[in-house]
Amino acid sequence: MKNIIITGTSRGIGNELALQFAQAGHQVLALSRTIAPNLLGKQNITCLSVDLSNEDDLIQVTNFLSSTWATVDAIVHNAGSLLLKPFSETTPQEFENIYKVNVFGVANLTRVCLPYLQRGSHVVTISSMGGIQGSMKFAGLSAYSSSKGAVITLSELLAEEYKEQGISFNVLALGSVQTEMLAEAFPDYKAPLTASEMANYIFDFTLTGHKYYNGKVLQVSSTTP
Repeated sequence: MKNIIITGTSRGIGNELALQFAQAGHQVLALSRTIAPNLLGKQNITCLSVDLSNEDDLIQVTNFLSSTWATVDAIVHNAGSLLLKPFSETTPQEFENIYKVNVFGVANLTRVCLPYLQRGSHVVTISSMGGIQGSMKFAGLSAYSSSKGAVITLSELLAEEYKEQGISFNVLALGSVQTEMLAEAFPDYKAPLTASEMANYIFDFTLTGHKYYNGKVLQVSSTTP
């Protein structure tokens, strides 16, 4: 039984992941701004309403870890914010808000959890093919895709910084998955994978991927986009 923190659990991939880990007998700390009703009262799941763009909200995580868990075996940084808007029309505040969730949220939660990470712990960041250098890019996603590129580099740096402690950091750069966030941004597009199917892959990678990879970016996409 492992202690797993998952962000962005209100819907989509994060929600599916929380259920899968809990059903497998692992302890799950589910973090999202809005708590999903289907996670409340589930065995092995603790839900906290946390806005990752607000550093003060992370105090809840610190309090939970200090009082309940001695260690954190894995973190899945799944929460993400997407903005589809021409760059010239994107305000500085909108651009910053995307980075607060997609980059600063990842960095700040990792920092909070560092005292509880140990040799063998695995930190998995969910990025996007849009953040891969040289990949196909789409107009209107300047804030989102660039933020997903930033967390790739952050993860590579943390893998180097904490390799002596035996903490692994890896990134999964996902292609399109049929989630609510995708449907809101691209209502006419049908992705080849469901949230549940992608969650299956991330579930296995979180538990075993650190045995084979550290500081790596795996492109998990069968199509373009």
